[in-house]
Amino acid sequence: MKRVLRRSTLIFAVTVAFIGGMGFFAYKLVANSGDWVDQHYNYHIAGTDGLAKAGTIYDRNGNILAQSVDGKRVYNENQSVRTSLLHTIGDNSSNISTALQSRYRSQLIGYNLIWGLNMPDSLRKGNDINLTVDADTCAAAYDVLSGYGKDGACVVYNYKTGEVICSVSTKAYDPEAPPEITEENEKDYEGVYLDNTISSTYAPGSIFKIITSACAIENLPDIYDRTWYCSGKEDIGGSDVTCVEPHGYINFKEAMSHSCNIVYAELAVELGEEKMTATANKAGINSSFKVDDNETAKGNYDVSDANTNQLGWSGVGQYNDKVNPMQMAVICGAIANGGKTKEPYMIKDGSILGVLGLGGSDSTNELFSSSTAEALDDMMRFTMTDYYGDDLFGGLTICAKTGTAEVGEDKGPNGWMVGYAKDEDCPLAFACVVEDSGFGFTYAGPVVEAAMIQAAKSLGAAAVQ
Repeated sequence: MKRVLRRSTLIFAVTVAFIGGMGFFAYKLVANSGDWVDQHYNYHIAGTDGLAKAGTIYDRNGNILAQSVDGKRVYNENQSVRTSLLHTIGDNSSNISTALQSRYRSQLIGYNLIWGLNMPDSLRKGNDINLTVDADTCAAAYDVLSGYGKDGACVVYNYKTGEVICSVSTKAYDPEAPPEITEENEKDYEGVYLDNTISSTYAPGSIFKIITSACAIENLPDIYDRTWYCSGKEDIGGSDVTCVEPHGYINFKEAMSHSCNIVYAELAVELGEEKMTATANKAGINSSFKVDDNETAKGNYDVSDANTNQLGWSGVGQYNDKVNPMQMAVICGAIANGGKTKEPYMIKDGSILGVLGLGGSDSTNELFSSSTAEALDDMMRFTMTDYYGDDLFGGLTICAKTGTAEVGEDKGPNGWMVGYAKDEDCPLAFACVVEDSGFGFTYAGPVVEAAMIQAAKSLGAAAVQ
């Protein structure tokens, strides 16, 4: 009797394990079959690395960015357009992991559990993807940025709706003529598969003064009544903090517009580690932001081991500070939007991926109080009118801050420009970085200006028509 009971128990256990295993396999089949089917080693997919019958990708105006014609994947006829959008669209390979054609290949090729890979052509139009990006704006930004021969990124996004209008990363290549990377030339293409707008972080330099300013506004009630004296350098914590030039006596708004390192180093030391870190955390510096289902690289503000001099430099945007370009566009958009973010996205609701739950979110997150956002808005507008000049950007009303971040290693600095337009018919925030370059106004400024003017034209903004 005991032997029969043991055998019955064993059979029951094996049966339960079998049913459980089949259930797990069924779940994996449903959840991951799309990922399995679009792998490069799947020989059931024919032609153009699996994109022979893939859906068409359109920009916001219906311009074709990528399509399949006679079993071949082809890209926009304009070389600047297709190269500028390499990291957004991808190429025939899956080397750019964040690109649409890598991340959503199974949806583009029309795979599903019912039809497998044999979906009728009459149904394949449902696998097209409509994007929020504007091809002309991306090309305009790329033409200026690539002209420097430098790595970098440019982002323009609508801070009211969350639509990403421009997302450009260099270095890049023409997806119609991908390079053959060998041991001999691999250094020339280092980082070419990385989308810098999403996946890279950089030393911010003076654009981080936006964060230090927010901290000062919220914690120093007399901040607007103060003046400082800048002689070009000052001993802080036993070592010098230097400025590009002596500013003499200067107030808080002038310190922002003239980007005085001495004032911002002193402010960071006075505010201290705890308050500076709290403001950086609330603004999202140490967090990532979602763009559809890609997550941006996290920035970094960590002064837990900093001495007094290093704490001062952190308020200037040096020390070990890091930020991501998309992150900075979102932060600037929050300032323009009363302190609250609008989640950025590139995939429209009307496309197949929009149906799957992508295409932006109505949720918001407060990065700054409304009063702090209003004060930062005033300072960034003053910076534009007092220092940069208001005759740029085709007549748009711009609030901005530049940065020139020293990186060492015999490299030129990161040149930055971040900000936004206040125009009701052009609610766009921007961020641009050019690696190994020079002053942000000199290098990032022209990229941003080209992108913003073209984006404003595409939106029909009155100021640039």
